[in-house]
This record gives sequence, C-alpha cells and structure tokens, in this order.
Amino acid sequence: MSAPFWRHRSAFVTGASGLVGSWLVKRLLEAGADVICLIRDWVPQSELARNGTLDRMRVVRGDVRDQSVIERCMGEYEVETVFHLAAQTIVGIANRNPVSTFESNIQGTWALLEAARRSPSVKQIVIASSDKAYGDQEQLPYDESTPLEGRHPYDVSKSCADLIAQAYATSYSLPVSITRCGNFYGGGDLNWNRLVPGTIWSLLKGERPIIRSDGQFVRDYFYVEDGAAAYMLLAERMAEDKSLHGQAFNFSNEIQITVLELVERLTKMMGSVVQPEILNQASNEIRHQYLSAAKAKNVLGWSPLFTLDQGLARTVDWYKEVLKSE
Repeated sequence: MSAPFWRHRSAFVTGASGLVGSWLVKRLLEAGADVICLIRDWVPQSELARNGTLDRMRVVRGDVRDQSVIERCMGEYEVETVFHLAAQTIVGIANRNPVSTFESNIQGTWALLEAARRSPSVKQIVIASSDKAYGDQEQLPYDESTPLEGRHPYDVSKSCADLIAQAYATSYSLPVSITRCGNFYGGGDLNWNRLVPGTIWSLLKGERPIIRSDGQFVRDYFYVEDGAAAYMLLAERMAEDKSLHGQAFNFSNEIQITVLELVERLTKMMGSVVQPEILNQASNEIRHQYLSAAKAKNVLGWSPLFTLDQGLARTVDWYKEVLKSE
C-alpha cells in the first residue's frame, strides 16, 4: 500500500457498510485518504460502525441506482478514485427476488459509470465483479479470457455489470478496471445464511453447522482484508499505467476446497467435534469454481497477504470478540 498516493486523495466508496466495503474504508482511512461513502441502509452491527471509522469520513445517504446523487457526490467532493462495491450479493435472495438484484447490480453499475463519465475529476474506477460472472465452465481454473456466461439470476447480474463496465472503458475511454474475486469471507459478514459466519455462529453455540448443499460444491474462498488490499493496489497501478484501463483481474489464493472441507477445517480450528447437518437443498448454483490469479501476480505484482488458515483464524477471532458481548 502506497500511503503517499492516498494521502488526502478523495476516494468514493459504494457499498461501504458491506463486508468488503467496511474493511476497504478502514484501510483507505489508515492510508490518509479522504473517504466519501454512499450508504443506503444503516447497519449498526456492521464492521464500519464497529471499528470507529464513521467519524473520520463523509457519509452520503442514497441508493446506488440514483445517478443524480452519485453525480452530486463526485462533483462536490471532487472525487478522484471510485470503488464500486454496492450490490445484492446473496445467491438465494437473487433466486427469490431477481428483479431487485438486477436493479441493484446492473442498474446500479450503469448509474455509477454514467455519473463518473460526467465527472472530470475521476481518474480511477474499480468495479467489483465476481467469479460468478464467468458462469459454469468446463475448463478450470477461470482466467480473464474465460467468457462471461452467467445463467442464474445472481451470476447474470454480475456478467452484465462486468460487461457494462467494459463498454464504458472501451466506448468512452473511462478509466475503469474490474476485479473478479472468489467467495469473500471475514469478520463483519452478518449474513448468517452464508457458510463461514453461519458455521462459526453455530459452533460458538455448540450446535451443528448447516450445509445447504450436498457439501461437495467447490469454491474459491478469499479473505476480506486481502480483497480490500487488492482493490487499492489495482487503483494505484491504474494511476501508473493507463493500459490497465478496461482490463479485468482475478484475485484468489488459488485453492480448491469443498464446502464440507471448509466446515471441517473451521470445526477443527474451533476445537469442536460436532458434525454438520447436510440439507442438500441448494439450487441455481455453480458446482465447481476456482480462479487463476496469474495475471494479477504478473501484471500488478500482487500476492495475497493471508493464507486460508490465517484468514479463517482472524475471522474466528473477530466473531468470538463481537458475539461474546451479545
């Protein structure tokens, strides 16, 4: 992280109260950035509220679909760097409520990009896509040349947003780069139906963790603090090298692990012997996913800061600390 680059730099973050957004804001503030956050719903239990950063940043209340609000923020605060993280990120909710997911994830992306196109101060835009944008592919691991072929509601929303970002970079020379990461986990994830927080919460209560699938789905798990650091590194590199505009980068520990294996690893780490309850009820989800991060390593000089076990240990510590006070 280059502190001189960020010192007094005006950075605009959407989705700041979310899992990755909370840690990104914390890291930006530590680097000396002037941070402006767009927040729709106030979440008092979020890491953003818990870690004491709220008094050090500007908060704008609004919806990411509201282009006029975003344009006002970028103009009045002379925003230089944009991180677009706001999204509806739960696959199950996307299956039940596809329209609201499409509106947040697709319309929200074009609203932000159109506002940025009209804002001359903006110099870097990092768009958070996902490995889900690739859809279900036979050839693994995904690299950045893999077609974007989402088929289910959440995957389609990420494919569309990703392509829209590329369109703004290509057609309007907007300084956009795209991140595609695996399944984020870490302290501050309050979606208890997600695997990692749900498993930790169950184990802390002495209950059996719930696995919605058959336990054999393979995922690429990526620690949230690594994600925040990767986003900032990409913005820094974009300032140095305009050839990165319009490009996408995978970020990953490049480890294949099944849902059941991850639950077993957490169970052992927390000193428990309970067995998970396997529901085998997952639907509209990709069975096998993992990413190649070779491009990010070679082009950006990136490497993860934490191993899977280190990230999981830090995550367990966060939930122990927070939940013991409840």
